[in-house]
Amino acid sequence: MKQLLIILFIFLGIAQRTMSQEEEPRKKVALVLSGGGAKGVAHIGVLKVLERAGIPIDLITGTSMGSLVGGLYCCGNSATRLDSIVRAQDWTEVFSDKEDLRYQSLKEREFQNTYVFSTSLRLKKRIRPIGGGIIIGKNVGKLLNTLTTPYNDSIDFNTLPIPFACVATNVVDNSEVVFHNGILSEAMRASMSIPGAFSPVRKGDQVLVDGGLRNNYPADIAKEMGADYIIGVSVASKLKKADKLRTGTDILLQIVDFNCKNKFDENIAITDIPIIVDTEGYSSASFSPSAIDTLIRRGEEAAMAHWDEIIALKEKIYPSHLKPRHQDVVQEPLSDNPSYRIGELRFENMLRSDEHFIRTKFKLREGDSIDTDLTHLIMTSIRMDRFYESADIHIERNAVEMSDGTKADRITLIAGDKRPNKMNVGIRFDTEEIVALQTNLAFPIRHKLPMEFDFTLRLGKRIKAEANLEFHPTSIITPTLTFGFHRNDYFLYEYGKKSYDLSYNRLFVKAAPLTFNVRNFYFSIGAAIDYYFNYDLLLDQVEEHYMEMPKREHFISYFAKVDYNSENNWYFPTRGSKLKVQYGYYTDNFIKLNDDIGLHEVSAMWRTNFPISRHLSIQPMLYGRLLHYDDTPVILCNIMGGEWFGHYIEQQLPFAGVGHIELQYDKFLAAQLQAQYSLTTNNIILLKFAVAEDDDKYSDLFKSKVMLGSSLSYYYNALTGPVGLSLGYSNVTKKPYFYINLGYVF
Repeated sequence: MKQLLIILFIFLGIAQRTMSQEEEPRKKVALVLSGGGAKGVAHIGVLKVLERAGIPIDLITGTSMGSLVGGLYCCGNSATRLDSIVRAQDWTEVFSDKEDLRYQSLKEREFQNTYVFSTSLRLKKRIRPIGGGIIIGKNVGKLLNTLTTPYNDSIDFNTLPIPFACVATNVVDNSEVVFHNGILSEAMRASMSIPGAFSPVRKGDQVLVDGGLRNNYPADIAKEMGADYIIGVSVASKLKKADKLRTGTDILLQIVDFNCKNKFDENIAITDIPIIVDTEGYSSASFSPSAIDTLIRRGEEAAMAHWDEIIALKEKIYPSHLKPRHQDVVQEPLSDNPSYRIGELRFENMLRSDEHFIRTKFKLREGDSIDTDLTHLIMTSIRMDRFYESADIHIERNAVEMSDGTKADRITLIAGDKRPNKMNVGIRFDTEEIVALQTNLAFPIRHKLPMEFDFTLRLGKRIKAEANLEFHPTSIITPTLTFGFHRNDYFLYEYGKKSYDLSYNRLFVKAAPLTFNVRNFYFSIGAAIDYYFNYDLLLDQVEEHYMEMPKREHFISYFAKVDYNSENNWYFPTRGSKLKVQYGYYTDNFIKLNDDIGLHEVSAMWRTNFPISRHLSIQPMLYGRLLHYDDTPVILCNIMGGEWFGHYIEQQLPFAGVGHIELQYDKFLAAQLQAQYSLTTNNIILLKFAVAEDDDKYSDLFKSKVMLGSSLSYYYNALTGPVGLSLGYSNVTKKPYFYINLGYVF
């Protein structure tokens, strides 16, 4: 009995000791991620290795790009998902203030692909500061807001799936600002606001820029948050020697890199496993697909070089009596497009008319649900339709109790400053017109009936001056009124030979009371008065080319247009379709033309894209223009040739292999097959084959000789527009042509 009691006491002692050991808390592991711009994507490679090793991450601190990667990881994104996110972005668009093409109307998309430079015109002094950088950062802010969903409300960062903190610099007093709470996307945006490049984030009396200026490797913050062990990743560039500092840019970057060394030595000294990634050959702006691929791989390689230390740390964290928990090392995936139930909808810094407009356009009612894609559409509409410079959305999850006892979200739509007057400038060069310059001045008029007035002036071989007034009475209808003057001077060819030199002036007034311009769809019905005068026609010596031009003539016309465009790129699409259909009726007295029935015009174009592979897409296209009149005025005749629709003349129809513009018969039908191959993201090769028939009568349309043409083009899709050259040949001209284009087309 005595022996039994001794055994029982020994057993109870062992059990009590085991239980006390199991209750012993696991040591906390912190991950510190440095800043470095594009070089910071190497952090993703390190995260992949840590996940593979089964190392738990209990908290993350980061600066600049390290705050972006770290913040997104803390939201619940795995390393693999982060890899996909950085590869999926068009970083050229992200680091600009251009509106996302997916959420723009066709008019805005065309506008964005016409002008290379835009600036604000401030007619009076502004009270509220908004600038401070070349880039305002609208797209960066929108991307961060999207990627941090559903943590868009002001929160304690310790309540994230993984606690998080990031660092910014207050340039008012050069102090370090550590974010432990607030709006996550705003904190990350402040941490990565490179001075001079991005406008700072303004909070009260603070002006916040990139945290790298004060603490680019915030290991000390991790210690303050209770870290027992620190794994740190630095992607900072090495300081250059004197012989490498040859340009002003080299010196400026050296100053920035030197400032980023602040506190680095002290913080690296308290790091248990410091991982230094080799980023030689790459800069803060290396966001190309190949650079991202290499940098992520280098991050993995740098972490694998410390594999034995990482496994040894894991054994310290998990002694034999402690087992790794599944939730310690596995990140739960986030939804790509989460939805929110509207419990309360608030509007800040907007007029009541703006609120009514947004509610009506998007049918927003309490109790309904919206998703992330719809929130982007709403914010774009606030900026574009209601003339605000910026828009934001804050979402408080489960903040409102509904009448049925369930919880719903409080959604606040916040408008920024009134959109200022803008000046837009476009410049281009091609071998036909040499140089052309176009300037646009836009003046938004915020009123109970919002309006926008813009004036466009074009200088070059073709002169244009247009004033346009667009009304926004409802969320869909945008009536427009346009006054314009054109001066055109161009050569007309027949079968590749220069036959006519035609110049004229045109004055016109166009009213379109019924106009719909929403996202991918444009529809317009209206009327126009055109007055042509000062005709000047020079003919060659061929007798049959003789024609008599009137001194002046006028037309009163009625039109209906339908335009649909879901293509993913304005110049070089790989997905989506494009459709244009137009009907016009031309008279000189509201009813008839030259005492006869008026001229009927029907034109159409359809193109769609079939992606064959990642690099190759095929684009068939059908198009044509049919005129019904016995003696069509020369100014309204069909014109064929060139690269784009309506480039030199409104009714111009392009044709592969024909570089100049040629007169055609009244009935013109054509088809084109284009193969588009992307060598890289912006280097593109186009191969076109075209076929066409034309005649004055339908019965003879397919009896004449078939027109054939082909062209081979190389383009670089630059920030200033497409830059490239084309070589072509057709049986119409029977000679090759060479064409160079530099810049957006207008």
